[in-house]
Amino acid sequence: MAGQLTLSLMILVTLHELGHFLPARWFNTRVEKFYLFFDPWFAVFKARKINGRWNVASIFNKNKEYPEDRKDVTEYGIGWLPLGGYVKIAGMIDESMDTEQMKGEPQPWEFRSKPAWQRLIIMLGGVTVNFILGFFLYAMVLWVWGEQYLPAENVKYGIYVDSLGMDMGLRDGDKIKAIGNQAFIKFNDRAIVREVIINNANRLVIERDGNVMDLPIDKKFVGILSKRDNKNKVIFGARTPFIVNEFGKDSPAEKAGMQKDDRVIAFNDAPTPYFHEFAKLARQHKNDEVKITVLRNTTDTVDLNVKMTEDGKIGVAAKTLDNFFDFKRQDYTIAEAIPAGVTKGLGFLNDQAKAFGQMFRGRIKVSESLGGLGSIGGMFGGEWIWERFWLMTAILSLVLAFMNLLPIPALDGGHVLFLLYEMVSGRKPSDKFLEYATTFGFILVLGLIVFANGLDIWEAIKGWFGK
Repeated sequence: MAGQLTLSLMILVTLHELGHFLPARWFNTRVEKFYLFFDPWFAVFKARKINGRWNVASIFNKNKEYPEDRKDVTEYGIGWLPLGGYVKIAGMIDESMDTEQMKGEPQPWEFRSKPAWQRLIIMLGGVTVNFILGFFLYAMVLWVWGEQYLPAENVKYGIYVDSLGMDMGLRDGDKIKAIGNQAFIKFNDRAIVREVIINNANRLVIERDGNVMDLPIDKKFVGILSKRDNKNKVIFGARTPFIVNEFGKDSPAEKAGMQKDDRVIAFNDAPTPYFHEFAKLARQHKNDEVKITVLRNTTDTVDLNVKMTEDGKIGVAAKTLDNFFDFKRQDYTIAEAIPAGVTKGLGFLNDQAKAFGQMFRGRIKVSESLGGLGSIGGMFGGEWIWERFWLMTAILSLVLAFMNLLPIPALDGGHVLFLLYEMVSGRKPSDKFLEYATTFGFILVLGLIVFANGLDIWEAIKGWFGK
């Protein structure tokens, strides 16, 4: 997780800052620093190119001749605090809070001396790159890997329901037809989470025992489904028979005589035609010797005495969904993938905007929705899968663009807001006002970062103590 998160952040931050750096250089604006990650007090690495020669310094190899006072040459570096990055543009009030520079007369190479439209392009460069990158990566994932999904209509045995789905009124064997006004086409329980939280879906259309019926969704589930503790909980899944695929090492079931392709049909004489029913009973009989009935060769019924493991298992891997249901796969040409990637990216941004609206209305708690580096890292998973890595990087790129456009001083959106005010009114905010606004914005953003990461730490502490 740490490796994937670090690489993703390095790509996103570098390209975001490059989006500011390149327009600044095109408009002959001096850039004093270009940093990946923040460098309070010291940098891990820094370098400048002077008279065709690179001068490099680091915490491991300090160069005493490093020209610290050269403001006309860009310093490239890597900081030690992985919370973002920055470019320090001459003549601009930013998070560096270099107010001494602003006391002098404006110089032609400074940001403050450039026309407002050039300054606007410089400030929008970072989010523009992140938007383009997000759409591009979505498209490339579709082009390289395509999309595979399970059509809901193919889930012939209906669903099995976990406790959260049970609270919503779902039952084992139900077949979901629609969520709110959206037809349920691609089988995925996250579709309920999205439609209830983002689009305020208030009903499910289900088929139960051959009858189609409406199932109301209580408004309380907006808050329940958005709770941090419930984000990864299964609501429902595809119900399947329990057919043996392979055995684990020292499998109690194999020792008892169970064979591959046996179909488990009973546990201690209680019928268990589906896997989830067997698993539920098995968890209640840890370390016990039980009777398991299997159907062999579709005709023979065999009783086996099996000693359960200490975690309530029998050492068997069951056949997976693709053995029971036909999945669909959609492949994309490059010409198809690009518009499809843009559509998916815009859909994600629309969901983000709606989620913010739900938070402002008080329907989603901010404390349940925010997450720090730990939460983000967890989304990559513990296994390095390139498809998931690039998809997560696409999502984070769009999130970075979206968050940076918020009209908060110290973020790109705050600078853009002041520039638009200047362009409309013809009056430029004073340097002192910009200094105070940037200080306020920086404190606010820092507070949000501390709060979000504090929530991750608190969740970890609760996990350690089992609460």
